Amino acid sequence: MFKGTREQRGWYFFDWAVSAYSTTVGAVFLGPYLTSIAEAAAKDTGGMLYPFGPSIPIAAGSFYAYMTSLSVLLQVFFLPILGAVADYTSLKRRMMGIFAYISTVAVILMFFMQGTDYLFGGILYLVANLTFGASMVFYNAFLPEIATPDERDAVSSRGFAFGYLGGGLLLILNLALFLSYEQIGIDGGLAVRICLASAGVWMAIFIPITLRSLPNTAAVHDLQKGQSVVTAGFAQLGETLRNSVRYPQTLLFLGAYLLYNDGVQTVIAMSSTFGTQELGMESQTLIITILMVQFVAWFGALGFNQVARRIGAKKSILISLVVWTSLTVVSYFIVKGSVVQFLLLGAGIAVVLGGTQALSRSLFAQMIPKGKESEYYSLYEVSERGTSWIGPLVFGLVYQFTNSYRLALSMIGVFFVVGFLLLIFVNVRRAINEAGNEAPVVV
Repeated sequence: MFKGTREQRGWYFFDWAVSAYSTTVGAVFLGPYLTSIAEAAAKDTGGMLYPFGPSIPIAAGSFYAYMTSLSVLLQVFFLPILGAVADYTSLKRRMMGIFAYISTVAVILMFFMQGTDYLFGGILYLVANLTFGASMVFYNAFLPEIATPDERDAVSSRGFAFGYLGGGLLLILNLALFLSYEQIGIDGGLAVRICLASAGVWMAIFIPITLRSLPNTAAVHDLQKGQSVVTAGFAQLGETLRNSVRYPQTLLFLGAYLLYNDGVQTVIAMSSTFGTQELGMESQTLIITILMVQFVAWFGALGFNQVARRIGAKKSILISLVVWTSLTVVSYFIVKGSVVQFLLLGAGIAVVLGGTQALSRSLFAQMIPKGKESEYYSLYEVSERGTSWIGPLVFGLVYQFTNSYRLALSMIGVFFVVGFLLLIFVNVRRAINEAGNEAPVVV
């Protein structure tokens, strides 16, 4: 699996590093822990929080979903500017590192989140998720620079697969800690906070490997006289949006991706809350399930790459979306307390998770014009890896009005259905030609 050039191998290590955030923080510990803190804060107010005053009540059980949504809504305005700014500087690698380390510090500070301090935890999560998304803009934008058109599906898939191994390895260590916290004389809350902070330490250790391996990139555009990087970024964003109509098939794919990936990210972000709050799963069961997902997803990412080599990335993604839709429907009927059914749901998610994400990233790389990778990947990143906002908002609202996590998760299937319908109409070869790129042998 660990093939490729020095730049490609170094690029894989970023996924290895930041998957600790996606798994230990996003998928396992933060959702249930922050929800428990919010519920403790709302104990004497009928389960409602009032961070914005008495006129805007928030259900404690929806707080995590709403913070996920807010962090991504901010990215809608923030990330496209970053991508455009990157094209006016030679700082793409450095900017990736800066934002990755801000996210790292925010994660480490989660160690101090406890009691009823839900706002402190929410702010840390907001900063961590926002800057995590920013670093991913630049990370993804390196893919077209380090891989040829025929290599991109494989390189993207290896990156995700390597990330699943890294995230899974740290999760094993955290599982060992969490299962033995009583024997070592600490309480469950402290064990969770250690696990959260460990993800930040893991990121800090491995991110430098990527930063040392990736090349410095020259500025794509020159600043005009009297122009600052920020004003140039806003101007470039406007130009990107105006010029994007020249690539209608790319826009159609992006629209489909924004929808179905919104569903993917919502399922990932909310599955731990669904498992603990709706199904009554113990924390140990949840960790074991997520751990199993990590390693099954490794095979899924590499397996879907082999499928894409034969039938193309688009058809492979369509197959995965049929599976995603089926899983959201099945989730409604899982028997409360059934560990076996919950594990089977996790296994189904794992099979399609890596393939959907890896092939979408590499397919988009084929559809964007050369020299504009950062600005287009900033638009892409708005909905990438836990940075979607509509899905968590829908999840939170459905729960708030129905008091059912079961119904909330099932409703996310709509995102997969609509994304599937849009993706059917994307002409991949035409999109690649419109962007002026070379098409791979199989599209």
